[in-house]
Amino acid sequence: MANHTQVAVIGGGLVGKATAVAAANAGFSTLHVAPDAPVDRRTSALMGPSVDYMIDAGLIDDPETLGTPLTRIRIIDATGRLLRAPETVFSASEFGHRAFGWNFANARLGESFSQAAAGNENLDRRAATLKSASRVDGVWHLELGDGGTLTAELLVGADGKGSSVRKAAGIAMRERKFDQAALVCDLELERGLDGESVEFHYPNGPFTLVPAGGNRANLVWIDRLETLEDARREPEHLISLLNAKSGHLFGTISAASPSFVFPLSLLSVDVAGRDAAVLVGESAHAFPPIGAQGLNLGLRDVANLNACLKAANPGSYGWADAVARSYGVARRGDLTRTGAFVGGLFTSLLSPHLPAQALRSVGLWGLKTIPLLRKQAISFGMGQ
Repeated sequence: MANHTQVAVIGGGLVGKATAVAAANAGFSTLHVAPDAPVDRRTSALMGPSVDYMIDAGLIDDPETLGTPLTRIRIIDATGRLLRAPETVFSASEFGHRAFGWNFANARLGESFSQAAAGNENLDRRAATLKSASRVDGVWHLELGDGGTLTAELLVGADGKGSSVRKAAGIAMRERKFDQAALVCDLELERGLDGESVEFHYPNGPFTLVPAGGNRANLVWIDRLETLEDARREPEHLISLLNAKSGHLFGTISAASPSFVFPLSLLSVDVAGRDAAVLVGESAHAFPPIGAQGLNLGLRDVANLNACLKAANPGSYGWADAVARSYGVARRGDLTRTGAFVGGLFTSLLSPHLPAQALRSVGLWGLKTIPLLRKQAISFGMGQ
């Protein structure tokens, strides 16, 4: 394997795989550095523009063969507060769409992305971690966990919240950690969701059921960490809580997979690219799983980086610096808007203060009754 590459992508998640394919398809010699990892058992609800990008980039073929269409979104205020919002339903057909998007198993997406990478003559993979990175005379010098070394002109961090690339590039980040965590698992419902994603809003976070085909649903339950840990210790108690929190709307619920709990935080950076280093995915942003923005935003990172790479002249001096600068500028607005939206939505739900509750209720009334506001909200949520 060559000791020099034009682009080195660090990190093995879905965003890292997509970035490596994008860089290689743009004509750059690319090395994807990522350790072997367990299968990702989570799922991702990806909106139409994200799905379109994956198809255009050759990452997937027909979404119908991999995922479950999301045709409706239903929001139910279950806070029990004095100021409660109305139940709100969005239908894809109302906005001229067959579906808002598709719900995918991350493992199946990963397999499809790996198939897209296979055989690409511009792309190599190395099963290793990044031990250190420093830039000398305009070139990144990387030391890997397997003892190997290499140089790269453009360094891409897709290595998560604790990003080594972000630290090496000296990019400042801000992180707000929450008392809440997310419990995820697969469920079998007595009555299926029929394409409808249902989000119950509780005082400590949303309880969301996403259709996964047939009577299967994916659960994302946000609550205080101790509440979730206590619930999952006793399977019978967990099932009882799930039935109660779903309002018994779907008949008897049973577990179809083990449950996992993840801590939540809100992470942002000052800039997503500089000094021939760029950040994509959770190395640049992380949110609570509300509003289906996480991986959707990560794929928009990849799409923007792909555009910057296609516009670059790799034969010119300082091309990697130019790509990082243009990428940082291109991503600033989207990252700021999405961070403010998700952070505001989540904190307004958790807030015990009446003004915040009133503002949230008024906002949801507007989403229920004002057509223009409904259209704008759906466009924003889909990343358009």
